[in-house]
Amino acid sequence: MSGADADDHRAAERIAAEAGDLLLALREDIATGDDASSIKAEGDRRSHELISGRLRAEYPDDALLSEEGKDDDTRVRSRRCWIVDPLDGTREFGEPPRDDWAVHVALAIGGVAVCGAVALPARDRVLSTAAPPAPPPRRDRSLRLLVSRTRAPQIASDVADALGADLVEMGSAGAKAMTVVLGDADAYLHSGGQYEWDSAAPVAVAAAAGLHASRIDGSPLRYNRPNAYLPDLLICRPELAGRITEITTA
Repeated sequence: MSGADADDHRAAERIAAEAGDLLLALREDIATGDDASSIKAEGDRRSHELISGRLRAEYPDDALLSEEGKDDDTRVRSRRCWIVDPLDGTREFGEPPRDDWAVHVALAIGGVAVCGAVALPARDRVLSTAAPPAPPPRRDRSLRLLVSRTRAPQIASDVADALGADLVEMGSAGAKAMTVVLGDADAYLHSGGQYEWDSAAPVAVAAAAGLHASRIDGSPLRYNRPNAYLPDLLICRPELAGRITEITTA
């Protein structure tokens, strides 16, 4: 499996699920009226500690890049790097009962995200490369293009107009990507700023499920770079990829 073995795939799935359970338990305090901002910060911290602790114990020779951890630039010399977003969609996590938040655990080997899991704790789901779902058949409805709730890019509106698609706002990058994987939307397009931890796990799962995943100009996504900034992303049904990249590069 592109340099990752079955244990890597299962570990990503298991650890993401564990972190999701921790966050669900913590989130109950928000629902009872406790301070949401402090609980969001606590969620980021505790999920990071759980995930990084598990990975360092099980894979002591691998590098680690986490949104909530201090970056060590020596990681770029490692062929294997785990890339983690302990709580993707912190804003949505703090707004019960919203379910569009996620936990990302990915493994990049040679700069390619080959192994990953995206936990959707509020939906009681974990999608992973251990057993990726096959994309469902195209549904009889208008095309749906997913965009950020807060940073919907103009290029997405241009693509939606050209395809006759409906724009649908949603939180977490992982939640949006998995909505495409599950067939409830047809594409997710983002530009204007992301980091490797925002997309590594969603890209690994989407690619394993047979979807297209690239930069918005169609070029490959590369991970474990010295600068973790990775500004744009396209995940879509394969038959839409050429049409979308033609629009974005016009």
